[in-house]
Amino acid sequence: MGSGKCFSENGQNMGIETVLSTLFHGNQLKQTARTGWGQRGVNTAETVAGHSYGVAFTALVLAPLLAEPVDMGKALTMAILHDLPEGLTSDIPRPAWRLMPEGVKPQVEDTAMREILSGAAGGDDLLLIWRELGDCKTVEARLVHDADKIDLYLQALVYEGQSGNRRLGEFWQTPAEFHFPQAQALFDALSRQRQENGG
Repeated sequence: MGSGKCFSENGQNMGIETVLSTLFHGNQLKQTARTGWGQRGVNTAETVAGHSYGVAFTALVLAPLLAEPVDMGKALTMAILHDLPEGLTSDIPRPAWRLMPEGVKPQVEDTAMREILSGAAGGDDLLLIWRELGDCKTVEARLVHDADKIDLYLQALVYEGQSGNRRLGEFWQTPAEFHFPQAQALFDALSRQRQENGG
């Protein structure tokens, strides 16, 4: 009690300050707004943490529809971690990344992720799972990438419905490509609903 130490299951001695540092980085996502919405006139944009929840929930709902078996523990870990680097970088919108040197985004995000997870119990394993998401070769990674896009379109439709904001139309002009037909079907249903709503 009061020793300032934590112990993992394997008995590894962890400084409580290291654990708290990792948690504060995650907490930062609750304060970090998704800047792309704000740039398009959404006054009360969701946070990165809100989006991460949306991706995790979408993956949870979408996974049972797939023909391939899914390791849900890994998929949900990917969904929760997918934007964690933004705890350091903030949410840099896609147009800004486009103006930076090619390849800088993954390099910056990997550096941020390594700093956030440095010294954390299980940090190396979490970093590997996050990198697996970036490689997009496993069913779990492809599922989370699809869930990420579905959550974006779902949120755009919600914002359009709440405010009539038509500046979000650009999201729909170049439909995303999906890994799974089930995700494509969800996107098609969202698009139909948008058209019915006068979009």
